Amino acid sequence: MSSIENNVQELIARRAASELKGPSVVNLGIGIPTLVAKYVEDELIHFHTENGLLGVTDVEEEDPNLVNAGKLPVGERVGASFFSSAESFGMIRGGHVDVAILGALQVDETGRIANWAIPGKNIIGVGGAMDLLVGAKKVIVTTSHLTRDGKSKLMKICTFPLTSTRSVDMIITELAVFSVVNEQLILTELMPGATLEQVRESTEANFLEGGFE
Repeated sequence: MSSIENNVQELIARRAASELKGPSVVNLGIGIPTLVAKYVEDELIHFHTENGLLGVTDVEEEDPNLVNAGKLPVGERVGASFFSSAESFGMIRGGHVDVAILGALQVDETGRIANWAIPGKNIIGVGGAMDLLVGAKKVIVTTSHLTRDGKSKLMKICTFPLTSTRSVDMIITELAVFSVVNEQLILTELMPGATLEQVRESTEANFLEGGFE
């Protein structure tokens, strides 16, 4: 990963972390979401992973004997609890996860995401994303605004398989923050260094321009 890509991911993760307020149970997806824990100091925020751990710490405190759902090493905080994957999914489906932060391959203009399959390619699969979209009280997507070849990830219609019919609540990229209200994207904030014209040019999806900074 280049230093530019790394800086972009850290910027997005830091902004996502600012949305978290305790007490809450937060599930972090694969990719950019795993970086969010680095920027959270609130002891009342408890990170959850669907393979059976509540009390995940950031990657700087990782234990090589423990992994998250993406098979990456994680650490455990004092008071962490372990349970079966079945119990973990029961927590998700039962509405006990307050916030899920997920990555995305594509987002459509109604806020629905595709994040588990690219036709013709073998990738990790859906994991718990489908369940989190149904069961989590709030869903935040963290993603780069453009693909590696410069195409918008915020599209009119997703061309990859959708993960769920539920729209997410917020989308954070390196250019902008969008809220999703009644299946409509609303630009609420420009990220540092980004301009409104840049967001317009980089976004295929239709969106409303709300009050933003």
